[in-house]
Amino acid sequence: MSELAARAVDSAARAGDPAGPPGGSVSGIVLAGGRGSRLGGDKLGRPLRGRPLLDHALLALAPLVAELIVVGPAHGALPPSPPELRPTPIRAFDLQAGLGPLAGVVAGLGLASQPRSLIVGGDQPALVPALLAGLLAAAADSLAGAVVLADGDGWSPLPSVVVTRAALVEARRRLSGPQRSLKGLLVGLGLEVVDEAAWRPWDPAGAWRQDVDSPADLRAAEGGAPEMTRH
Repeated sequence: MSELAARAVDSAARAGDPAGPPGGSVSGIVLAGGRGSRLGGDKLGRPLRGRPLLDHALLALAPLVAELIVVGPAHGALPPSPPELRPTPIRAFDLQAGLGPLAGVVAGLGLASQPRSLIVGGDQPALVPALLAGLLAAAADSLAGAVVLADGDGWSPLPSVVVTRAALVEARRRLSGPQRSLKGLLVGLGLEVVDEAAWRPWDPAGAWRQDVDSPADLRAAEGGAPEMTRH
């Protein structure tokens, strides 16, 4: 394990301790603009373990950030946020429909006031604060513009930590052109990948890989199935 990864492991282990890494310099962005067509629409309002699907990502992210931004679809609605959630979410919406998650990233980063932003998917119900704290710690020790997690032989674009201003400039540039993938944005910022040996102590089951796109995914998440890979 690299020295950077070792420091990140230590920081993640202290995530619940007052001496652990603060969220005072981080904006949290939850992308909640997916259409949910395979779930009949309103995917993020579907109940999962007694809460709307979206709540699980919000509650995992909230303790680690100074502000929480939820980005919904351009012509849609978001389920109400949990009343106990702090910080109270700022609501934003995709600037234009049909442009994919990059449009949500631009909307969220445009409201972010902190130097770094931690971006997650609203359909990731099994994120845990220790994993997100470890990712933040790795980003704090990195000169890269974006830090992500290894996933098998590759890497996943969510969750990711980006340098806010640089990411906003690059995301706006890409949104106006033909190359609008989220992965393309992250590569363009200069990428560092946290390897599996580093992130496994933060999330031994690898549950962060879960996402919900279909009724089968929702049933698996309800049962807490580990190692659901991203589609």
